[in-house]
Amino acid sequence: MTATKTKTPAKKKITKATKTAKTKATKPTSKADAKKLSQIEAAVAVLAKAGEPMNCKAMVEAMTTQGLWASPGGATPDATLYASILREINTKSKDARFKKVDRGQFALVASK
Repeated sequence: MTATKTKTPAKKKITKATKTAKTKATKPTSKADAKKLSQIEAAVAVLAKAGEPMNCKAMVEAMTTQGLWASPGGATPDATLYASILREINTKSKDARFKKVDRGQFALVASK
């Protein structure tokens, strides 16, 4: 008995054109996909519309009812938003879009 070697298929060579084709296919194709806001961008829109300070739970509820943003299934979207806003305030300091006005209450910084 002689062992027969099976030929393995040749590996596909990935070229720059192949990579470009893959990335172009994942880009949004409709205007609805392009206008999808992040949670923090939706918070900016909600606070601008409200015109007064809000807590994160109220902001998340307003985002959902206005159709600006929907939770992808997370258990605590208000805690995530709170952390995101605090991170922006701490990292951008004077250039942050938000300011903390009271415990758990955030407002937009007035445009200069």
